[in-house]
Amino acid sequence: MSLKTLQGKILASLLLGLAVLVVIGLVSDLREVGRDLGSFRWALLPAVLGFTLLNYILRGMKWDYYLRRLGLGDGVSRLDSGLIFTAGMVMAVTPGKLGEVFKSYLLRRVNGVAVSVSAPIVLAERLTDGLAMLLLMALGLTLYPPARLLFVVLLVATVAGILVAQSRRLSLGIIDRVEGLPLGGRIAPKLRNIYTSTAQLLDWRILLVSTVISVVSWGFECVAFYYVLVGLGVSGTPLLLLQATFIFAASTLFGLVSFLPGGLGASEVSSVGLLVALVGQSASAATTATIIIRFCTLWFGVMLGAAALAWFGRRHAERGEIREGQGSVPLP
Repeated sequence: MSLKTLQGKILASLLLGLAVLVVIGLVSDLREVGRDLGSFRWALLPAVLGFTLLNYILRGMKWDYYLRRLGLGDGVSRLDSGLIFTAGMVMAVTPGKLGEVFKSYLLRRVNGVAVSVSAPIVLAERLTDGLAMLLLMALGLTLYPPARLLFVVLLVATVAGILVAQSRRLSLGIIDRVEGLPLGGRIAPKLRNIYTSTAQLLDWRILLVSTVISVVSWGFECVAFYYVLVGLGVSGTPLLLLQATFIFAASTLFGLVSFLPGGLGASEVSSVGLLVALVGQSASAATTATIIIRFCTLWFGVMLGAAALAWFGRRHAERGEIREGQGSVPLP
């Protein structure tokens, strides 16, 4: 994967994100959106970014926790672990964030661990993040009854997936069937490696610890959204915090299940719609709030990821992890 290709993908997603915001802004009235942006209490921006950073720090700790529990941390300093996690946020604009498996490639450059062995960490991260969002969303289900069906469907699907993965006999039986398919002989060994790591990470004790970390970390971003709404003139009350938590969690889940890059479009539209329906904001104010929180979460993370990737490249250039002179990231 060349750096130019990576940069191209990020630029394409950025343009898509801008297009989405422009379309929403046009529907809402761009002049009103501009006025709302001008009236935002920018003194609250450090608090919004600060709570977002707390989310990243806790999720980085979860990544390192998984890494050490699987015994894959040999030769990986805490700094390298943090850089790998943060660099992975560059790929947050890929469908379903699956591009974050990029972290496994960077890990391989550090200690040679096979991608198929460490990739389940990314799957476990997405699973526990999804569980956390469902739990946060559950806090406000009474606010918006139409969301209950989607909540139940996602919860049942998630729990079913966990139970299947925890059943060694069932999971290995599925892999054995795959092995009997054309080209299955090449895929099955990698699937067994992936399953071995996944099964360890889905142990109930590890799952509980990592889900608690996820609830707290994503809860910080819900608080960040609360401060965005306060900055736009909404009265700061416990009800607003509950509404912000529900709306942020629900819109993030909508974006995740849409499998669009970074949830672009799905997250924004659902956020604006829920803000209008639950908080009573005008379409322009809801659009403004959505623009601010998306830049302070998704795009803030992408910028941090790009900086971490550059740092990682300089730190490991002597070992050839990233050859900037050739403009490429040598992935296995």
